[in-house]
Amino acid sequence: MKRKGIYIQLLALLLCCACGPKKQEPHLMPWGTVADSIPQGDDFDLDQIVANGEVIALTVSGPETYYDYRGRHLGTQYLLCQRFAEHIGVRLRVEVCRDSAEAARRLAEGDGDIALVSTSQNSQEVPWTVGPDKPRLAAAVKEWYKPGLIAEVKKQETFLLSAQSIQRRVFSPMLNRAGGVISHYDGLFVRYARQIRWDWRLLAAQCYQESTFDPQAKSWAGACGLMQITPATAQHLNLPLDNIYDPEANIAAAVRYIGELENSLAEIADRQERINFTLASYNGGLHHIRDAMALTRKNGGNPHRWAEVQKYVLLLSQPQYYNDPVVKSGYMRGSETADYVQRIRQRWAGYRGVKTPRTGFTAATPQKATHAKKRKYQVE
Repeated sequence: MKRKGIYIQLLALLLCCACGPKKQEPHLMPWGTVADSIPQGDDFDLDQIVANGEVIALTVSGPETYYDYRGRHLGTQYLLCQRFAEHIGVRLRVEVCRDSAEAARRLAEGDGDIALVSTSQNSQEVPWTVGPDKPRLAAAVKEWYKPGLIAEVKKQETFLLSAQSIQRRVFSPMLNRAGGVISHYDGLFVRYARQIRWDWRLLAAQCYQESTFDPQAKSWAGACGLMQITPATAQHLNLPLDNIYDPEANIAAAVRYIGELENSLAEIADRQERINFTLASYNGGLHHIRDAMALTRKNGGNPHRWAEVQKYVLLLSQPQYYNDPVVKSGYMRGSETADYVQRIRQRWAGYRGVKTPRTGFTAATPQKATHAKKRKYQVE
């Protein structure tokens, strides 16, 4: 009887649940796709974009449109659209398409709000295509856009890519040539270079290329300190941002990152070649260097030889190469990376006559202005 009473209570509970308000389940489309929560047919124009807090721009890789530069995004149309997004008070989200046809198709399907793929040379015209169902967004773009904006953005981009955008003091590449002292940080280079089995003078040469031995150096992209570590890389390396300018912490973190890059290139058997690829990846990004290696392989070259891969690092600035199907990360400013590797190699050769310091000092006596050229670059 007790068991029967329990069954009656359970049955009553189930009936109550069945009679109560039903929870609406998501509507499943064929193949298990969940239907969009926004009803079909609702417009998603300017007001909804502002309320959502995000405008989606479809684009293609290229120097005039959008590209990755040392972890930051550049490109004339990208920078211009970023200004428009700030004007209407939303963030900008960019989705890169393989070509302009894909961008046009996705725009028509509502996957984006604006396409940044205009080839118009007329600076009087709005340089983008706005989604066909967004007349208010189109009107806002047209009202905001002024012909002088493109020239203004190009000037901004030129400045960002120049040495003038780096705030630093420029010190001599040799602190005391007669005494065989490269910098105030030689003891740190000796200590941490051992961890990756690098010549400490190579690490010093790379540091000079990055910051000219100024521990307070900062670039427009947010790269900081002796080895120009970005906040994103610092977070990846567990380097607290309040320590990013500390010489020892900065060098130690950079060495960890160099070790990661070199390990990821372990298939390159020759150590000297692997160092070239590691330096190039530190500057230009491992993903771009992998693209150049893929192009080298595709065209019958040796992807483990820097002299051959460097050719495609340079060619990644041309559409026929950065649009190649084997390329995953698009356009690259390869001339800077090729020059970076060459300059470090040359400076390293010049440093090789310097003996390893015996004292093992850790260093960080502030550099005096007398050792620096009286020049300081400021970020506008």
